[in-house]
Amino acid sequence: MKAIVIIVLAAIVAALFSALVFLFRDRGRGTRMLTALIIRVSLSVGLVAFLVLSYYMGWISPNGMR
Repeated sequence: MKAIVIIVLAAIVAALFSALVFLFRDRGRGTRMLTALIIRVSLSVGLVAFLVLSYYMGWISPNGMR
């Protein structure tokens, strides 16, 4: 469970930095930055939904991972 959360957080940070790189490379002419930010937001929403589902299924508890 911890590994999944860490991998998704790393993917979120990678998408954020790739959007920054595309911002400087494209100079506002392309849509790659927008795509990278959409991926970041989607991953963030998916992670929150996964954590809520995990809590309700009993896979994680407020006191820590099982």
